[in-house]
Amino acid sequence: MRHTHLRSLLITGTLLAATAACGSGATSTAEEKTLTWASTGGQFQEDEKKALQEPFTAKTGTTFVNVSPADPAQVKAMVASGKTQWDLANMSWIYAGAYCGELYEKLDDPGLDRSKFPPGTTHDCFVPTYRYANVFSYNADDYKDNPPTKIEDFFDVERFPGKRIVQDYPKNGLLEAALVADGVPPDKVYPLDVDRAFRKLDTIKSSLVFAPSYGAVQQMLVDRQGSMVITVTARSIVTAQSGANLKAVWDFTTTDIGALVIPKGAPHKALAQQGLVFVTEPAQAKAYAELTGTAPARSDVDISSIAYSDIQKSFNAFLPDRGRLLEQDKPWWIENTDALVKRWTSWKVS
Repeated sequence: MRHTHLRSLLITGTLLAATAACGSGATSTAEEKTLTWASTGGQFQEDEKKALQEPFTAKTGTTFVNVSPADPAQVKAMVASGKTQWDLANMSWIYAGAYCGELYEKLDDPGLDRSKFPPGTTHDCFVPTYRYANVFSYNADDYKDNPPTKIEDFFDVERFPGKRIVQDYPKNGLLEAALVADGVPPDKVYPLDVDRAFRKLDTIKSSLVFAPSYGAVQQMLVDRQGSMVITVTARSIVTAQSGANLKAVWDFTTTDIGALVIPKGAPHKALAQQGLVFVTEPAQAKAYAELTGTAPARSDVDISSIAYSDIQKSFNAFLPDRGRLLEQDKPWWIENTDALVKRWTSWKVS
């Protein structure tokens, strides 16, 4: 059955999620001009409030109830009970793609003009709210005289000894990097030759450190538990700001999107879609990019007009002269994530 692993992830903790939903802060008597927004918590949700929510409130009078975390198991529990309380959720587009129309609403507001976004970044159930990259970086203190300069160096443990930190999830950019490092041209990476990618990973398996979360990636780097990393833009920035002497390598980089999705049965679907239209408009896109260091989702926003800090610029893959970029193939990952998670899990312990 398709999406078996995703289903298992959604089923796990469903009873707990259902209980959490009742106490999440949303109310069944929410006013028409109130949207419940689920996200990651912490600084990133604070940035969403400042750059995206507050301007929408100023324009429309809409208020927001913020909850976290945005757990897909909780979406499943709410939809199953017929008591969906979230209107917008910041979570992986994979879930919206895999369960489009089942657990997540199709987006049909005419203001969501998909032609405004880069090819391959939209779907019936999601549009991007920002773009980021899976950035290959290294600790400059560990490679003072001979720093890595290309993606092949991530896989060369003889010339560049040291541990490599990656998030413990196959859609972390590592499989695509392995194929390109093994000689596959970026425009031929998809569909992924999974066997070839894992053969390449076998060559550095003993040097890989698997982090259970982005927060763990950051902490491991600050604690000097690894010399190289492939991780997302925002975490690269925060890690550098935390004191790690991290430098990016701009040779080959996979790019991806962040998305706000609408759970099936959202109390205020029409207003939520209006919110989606608003947060992707240039002014809000630029404000969010300046806070987070990510890139605007829309193609018509001039990235050179954004007041990035020097650290943000140093990890932004969408600025000029950043090597070869490859957008992670959304349909391929939606279709194959189950199989890849199983393969990844068994490979780690083999």
